Amino acid sequence: EFILLGLSDTRELQVLFFTIFFLAYAMVLLGNLLIIVTVRTDPKLSSPMYFLLCNLSFIDICCTSVTAPRMLVDLLSQRKAIVFEGCIAQLFFLHFVGSSEMFLLTVMAYDRYTAICKPLHYTAIMSRWVCWVLVSACWAGGFLHSIVQTLLTIQLPFCGPNTINNYFCDVPAVIRLACTDIYVTEWLMVSNSGLISLGCFLVLVTSYTFILVTIRVRLTEGHRKALSTCASHAMVVTLFFVPCIFIYLRPFTTFPADKYVCVIYTVFPPVMNPLIYTLRNKEVKESMWRLWKRC
Repeated sequence: EFILLGLSDTRELQVLFFTIFFLAYAMVLLGNLLIIVTVRTDPKLSSPMYFLLCNLSFIDICCTSVTAPRMLVDLLSQRKAIVFEGCIAQLFFLHFVGSSEMFLLTVMAYDRYTAICKPLHYTAIMSRWVCWVLVSACWAGGFLHSIVQTLLTIQLPFCGPNTINNYFCDVPAVIRLACTDIYVTEWLMVSNSGLISLGCFLVLVTSYTFILVTIRVRLTEGHRKALSTCASHAMVVTLFFVPCIFIYLRPFTTFPADKYVCVIYTVFPPVMNPLIYTLRNKEVKESMWRLWKRC
């Protein structure tokens, strides 16, 4: 088994963290479930953007549920132990849904680029069949990435220290406990996780650059609205990708602050996505109001 040190060993801070993260987890569940129900029940929200948003909400629920329930239990427990099998399962599902979300955010940026820069060809390029293929590719890519990470981890021998300075099992902290030289394994994982994070982020930055250039050339009211949506999307993307690049795009020398950096990309984006895509979107707010009146 492994011992998770968590975010703090001070009782008062543990209670404070439990309250904050319990409220955040409740917001993630309620907000994203509301988006899924709204999009699925309103025929007016049938465009590719809302189809991708519905999938993003589902991934956000899965991603947060991999770490949050265990963290909440450990914050109220004296001994924060997790069995080896449970640790590996948490590692696998975290990378599975996390990398799937990276790919999906990249697809959503491509969708916005197509809608703004090629509006006349948008319906032909982003057909329903293409959307299903892209989403399926996101899940397949996430699974392939995660299974590689997991196989590289479970083949290592663990026979010494078993203390993880984090609130969940992740590759950088776990492989440091192996009783063997992990130099090659480290660089294989960096080339996997780190380059995926960096590559997706560069694609996102490129798509936003093309969008900004297009909007600058012909700035209409519709483009102002698109710019506002993309700015909000870019903010969440930055909160998600920059910490991931910091954690994974380096040889796995762990720092005490790493666990607080992990909070940024495991908690804040799933909380902010429902707020950004509902409070800043008139169509979604109107659909939610119609859903409320029907209920």
